[in-house]
Amino acid sequence: MSAKSPADLAERVVIVTGAGSGIGRAAARAFADVGARVLGVGRRIDALKETAAGYPAIALHSADLSDPGAPEQVVDAVIDRWGQLDVLVNNAGAAKVMPLADTTASGITALFDLNVVAPSLLARAALPHLCRSRGTIVNVSSTFGHRPLPGGAHYAASKAALEQLTRSWAVELAADGIRVNALAPGPTESQALAAAGLPETVIEQIKREEVARIPLGRRGDPDEVATWLLRLADPATTWLTGQILTIDGGLELT
Repeated sequence: MSAKSPADLAERVVIVTGAGSGIGRAAARAFADVGARVLGVGRRIDALKETAAGYPAIALHSADLSDPGAPEQVVDAVIDRWGQLDVLVNNAGAAKVMPLADTTASGITALFDLNVVAPSLLARAALPHLCRSRGTIVNVSSTFGHRPLPGGAHYAASKAALEQLTRSWAVELAADGIRVNALAPGPTESQALAAAGLPETVIEQIKREEVARIPLGRRGDPDEVATWLLRLADPATTWLTGQILTIDGGLELT
């Protein structure tokens, strides 16, 4: 088969979660740019509207994916609108600084509810439609899904769980023609650190320390991460499944 471009995504239907900012926003726009029809999912409708501004191919659905029934409602929304589903991008997630001495049951539960349970239930709800389209699932992990993160062990553990789900689903769903891969970005410009409740001075210190450890000498840009989400989702990528692709400027090598 000859190499093809992501133009093969034209007219495909894509769900992108966490589409209100950062990698999710960049991904929703990147899929729309190549002709896909996109349902952008997030909790904040004002942020989603910013994502979709100037992109008529992006429809919006406001939901907290940890709420009961939310995964089915998301899938129903995309099927009601377009009648099909080809790509699920499980991007929504939360980061949390939680040293062992400060670890709580509620803190662990909240992380795993959004980073593990929610993408699992959304994938389950999407499964019948992905079987019909022989579609694909792309999970967004983190370089810390397979690299230690002192002070953030449970965040790292939740991403490690997502990576193992990726591998296991890839084998489980291969007979249905569904490919499952994950992208593991390193530190990327987004609102994640602020959303974790860290003060600005601490955020700037973390960013400086991250840049000092990254061999390419900078944090990632959401647009360059989104490029790889398109490549993993592209129907022309016919023989790639169960893989975790790290894009982190070489951080995992240090």
